[in-house]
Parts: sequence; C-alpha cells; structure tokens
Amino acid sequence: MNHLSEMQVENEYGSYYACDYNYMRHLRTLFRHFLGEDVVLFTTDGNTDKEMKCGTLEGLYATVDFGTDTNVTEAFSRQRRFEPQGPLVNSEFYTGWLDHWGDQHAVVNTQKVSKVLEEMLTMGANVNMYMFEGGTNFGYWNGADHDNKYRSVVTSYDYDAPLSEAGDPTEKLLAIREVIKQFREIPSGSMPPATPKFAYGFVTLRKVGSINDVLNTISPLGPVRSQDPLTFEEIKQYYGYMLYRTTLPRDLPQPTPLISPLNGVHDRAYVSINGVFQGLLERDKVLVMNITGQQGDTLDILIENMGRVNFGSKINDYKGLVSNLFLGKDMLTDWRIYPLDIDGAITGGWPEYRQSLTTPEKEASAGPTFYTGTLQPNGLAWDTFLRLSEWRKGQVWLNGVNLGRYWPARGPQMTLYVPGCLLSTTRPNKITVLELEGAPAHMRVLFMDRPQLNFTVDKS
Repeated sequence: MNHLSEMQVENEYGSYYACDYNYMRHLRTLFRHFLGEDVVLFTTDGNTDKEMKCGTLEGLYATVDFGTDTNVTEAFSRQRRFEPQGPLVNSEFYTGWLDHWGDQHAVVNTQKVSKVLEEMLTMGANVNMYMFEGGTNFGYWNGADHDNKYRSVVTSYDYDAPLSEAGDPTEKLLAIREVIKQFREIPSGSMPPATPKFAYGFVTLRKVGSINDVLNTISPLGPVRSQDPLTFEEIKQYYGYMLYRTTLPRDLPQPTPLISPLNGVHDRAYVSINGVFQGLLERDKVLVMNITGQQGDTLDILIENMGRVNFGSKINDYKGLVSNLFLGKDMLTDWRIYPLDIDGAITGGWPEYRQSLTTPEKEASAGPTFYTGTLQPNGLAWDTFLRLSEWRKGQVWLNGVNLGRYWPARGPQMTLYVPGCLLSTTRPNKITVLELEGAPAHMRVLFMDRPQLNFTVDKS
C-alpha cells in the first residue's frame, strides 16, 4: 500500500537557467510511474514570473517560497496565476537565513517572522517553515552560493531558526507558538528545556606531520598521472582534498608569479615547494602569488573543495584545478595527482596517539599539517562546542566523525557543534585536526558550553 499523500518533484528549478520542460515532463512521468495517480505531485519556486514559468508544469501543483521581506498578498496572487484552484502554499517560509564565510551572522527579526506567519495563516494558507530547527553541515556538506562571486557556506546551519543548531528552544519559537495558538489548539504545558551543555576545557594537541609526511597513509592508491591537471570529478574524488604535484621547469632566482589566469582554482590552493609552505590561491579572490626555487624542485598544490554551488546558474561546479596554471609565461604540465582519503584513514584508526608522541618536531608548522590529541572522559557525554582559538582554517574529526570546517580567521562562525552522542564516557576521545595555513604556538583547542556564531570577521 502506498502511504504517500504528496511528493515534491523539483525544488526551485525555475531559478536554473535551462528552463527545460522536457526535463520536467520526464520527472512527472517517472514519479507517476512509481507512485501512481493518487499522490499529489508538486513543485516549489520563488515567487517571480520567470521562476514560476520555468519551474512549473501542468499536472504538478505549483507552490511558492518566500520570507519576511515579501509582500504576502502579491506572492500568493502570483501562485494563483499559475495554480487557479487549490490551497495557498508557502513551501519554504524563511524563519532565518544561512551564513557564508566572511559575512556577518544572519539574523531575521522575530517580530517580522511572527507578523508574516500570522498574515499567511489569516489568509488560510499552508506554511512549511524553513528552517524550523537548525542543523549542522558536518563533513564536507556545507555547500556554496554564487551570485557575482563564489561564497562558501559555513559549517553551522543554525539559521537563526526557532530551534537552535543544538535543538534548543529560542524566543522565536515561543513567538511562533503564540501565533499558532490564535488558529489552532496546541498542547498545554511548558516547552521542553534546552539540553545540558558542558565546557570540557582546553585540550593540547601534538603535531603528527604535514600532508607530504603522511601522503602514503592518506593516499594509499598513489597518484594519477596526467599531462594537464584533472578535476576532482575526472578522478572520482567528489569531496575533500586532492594534492597536485609537479616540478619547477626552470630556476626562479627572482619572485615569479604563479598564476591562475582563468580563475581555475576551485576552490582554494595551498602551495608548497619542497615541503615548505609558500602561500595560497583562492577562487575569485587570489589569482596570483610569487614563488622562487630551482629547476626540479617539487611544487605541491593542495586543493580544497570548499563546497559545491547548489543554487542558480552556476550549479555545474567542477572542483580542483579546472584550468591550467602558469609560472610566468610557462604553462605547468606533467602532473601527479593524489586523491586523498583522509576520512578513510581516520575512521581506520589513524593517527595512532603514539605517532604524534614520537614525532621529533613538536612545534606547530605553517601549511597543511595534521595534529592530534585526546579529550579525557569525565563521566559526561553532553553537547559541547569546539573553539580553535588562533587557528586559521581547517577540518576537525572527533572519534572518527568529521565535524566540519573551521575558519575563525574569516568568521563569523567561531565554534563547531559537538553532539554529546559522539563522546565516550569510558575511553579517550580522539581529536584530529587538519590545519591548512598554520597552527598557533600553543596548539590548544577549547571545548565550551555555548556557541559563538557571530564574531567580527576578517575579509582577507
């Protein structure tokens, strides 16, 4: 028996440049074939004529999405032009908004959310709140936007939602509850309280080694050789990091520009020569840097996929070196490209704690380097928030789980959410950090009992 009553066929397809009705017809046929005729199939699009025209199709119920800055009457009038009968539906009522690295933390006024919600419910509309509860872009799942430039989304998806990233009630939730009470009976009693949080304090980490030091461990299959650089997709490395290696074609006694002339670094490149960190290139921001060296020196370029564009006309977002790099006027060729399975190595138990203890060099390094340490159990496994004070940018794993990216050097997010269910109360909790630019001398991280999502940002 089919228990589905409705199913969304596409999400904001009208914002995509193609406007391909054959594609939409194909989806409609596919959904009907598998779900039958009794399920209501619907679409969701922004409330402009172009978006509604390209995102809707006969036989698919057209709904709209909008937030607090939209004229509700006009938005639903536009839905009515494309869907003359049936319920008014806002499939994504934006209670907050997402954050991008380098921007201020987004906050949507609670009174505006309440006012627009009340207006919609007064009209008899159906409302789905996006987001009702915040979340976390664990691992590499943060995504990105691209309007006039590439903008990577932060790890936290707190979204200024009625329920926070940690699932805790907010003033916005209480205000929404008061609005709903005007239209529907709600359960009596008080709201559930926030879950307990704990500040576990500082943990000092130890250096494991640079990307080059541990390359055999994190790239067990070795390199792919190619005259020209290959993308992540061509090597079937869809997320994370890849190392591109070649040699300097000539002596460079004077600073010589390493250039990405076609903005071909997707998305951030960490450049080293003979294992010594030189600097970085970044999509839409830093397209040239100077290097020196001798013919035959090893040039390593670690590429970070900072998240795929997931909305709009730039959605076909290839990663890696998507075009050739030049050293002065010389095009760089003859690449060895290492797909990195860092997550596989870490879930397999690497690095062992004794590896860090036996490393001769105990000081922090510049450039992409791994660090590890342990949070000792204290009988509690409560939610906590990890802050990497004075660290620059990188990735963190806890007990093999990829917590996501940190970038306090750019902000606004300063802490990573750590669910208590990831912590052990009986064994040491292993922390692994990949710092991409340079760790602080103290090599400490801090577990706090509160989030910090809105700090002064550095546009560099």
